[in-house]
Amino acid sequence: MHQDWGYSALIEYGGKRILFDTGNDSAGFERNVRQLGVELGRLDAVVVSHRHGDHTSGLRYLLAVNPTVKVYVPDDEAFGGPTPSIFFRQPDSSLPTEMRYFNGVLPGLIPHGSAWAGANFVHVSDSTEIAPGFWLVRNVSNTHQFGETSELSLVVDTENGQVVLVGCSHPGIEQIIASVKRHSPDISMIVGGLHLVTTPQREIERLAVSLRETWKIGRIAPGHCTGELAFAVLRRVFGLGYVYAGVGSVIDLP
Repeated sequence: MHQDWGYSALIEYGGKRILFDTGNDSAGFERNVRQLGVELGRLDAVVVSHRHGDHTSGLRYLLAVNPTVKVYVPDDEAFGGPTPSIFFRQPDSSLPTEMRYFNGVLPGLIPHGSAWAGANFVHVSDSTEIAPGFWLVRNVSNTHQFGETSELSLVVDTENGQVVLVGCSHPGIEQIIASVKRHSPDISMIVGGLHLVTTPQREIERLAVSLRETWKIGRIAPGHCTGELAFAVLRRVFGLGYVYAGVGSVIDLP
């Protein structure tokens, strides 16, 4: 398997096949897809958690194989979403017409360009069901860091509770969990990146205990940007509820 800094997971559950993120390198993503024998032409949907390259780079190969598949993305300008309206909130009519944006007459929607022109993007701005038992929650960080990066998490309803797949958890995993619990309170498992690579150990310890004791998460399969220190702390706190989630891992959903 090709190891890299990035994240991608294929979910097969309830007769559905959903790809979550596409890794950091298109060629490496293709190599792993071929190595595992994954048929990207047979996907029910694709979800891209957020705009960062370590989650989007494999889109180039994916769209070459399956150009019409629905790709659910945050309502973000990186995916051809609207140019932020804040850019146009200080008009000045004293300028000559030809010096003003769009000659002073703004269109109703001004899309950004996209590196993946022609992709069948579905922009998500709120909680959205994409198939029976599969839904998305959207969060944005309340802190300054990554405050402009909206992120989607995929929730899978299983017989034993919800499995939540996260890309990098930039908004904070506890904020994401709270947004899921507003719809369904029984989260059984978290899978993906928790972005704790620079977090002090004391906060990691607090978070690990909180996930286990306060949020009642039974199993956790952290990967990607979680960080080696956080891997070790979570493994100790969760014990048998800790699941290794390295490249090529196959994880049974509860």
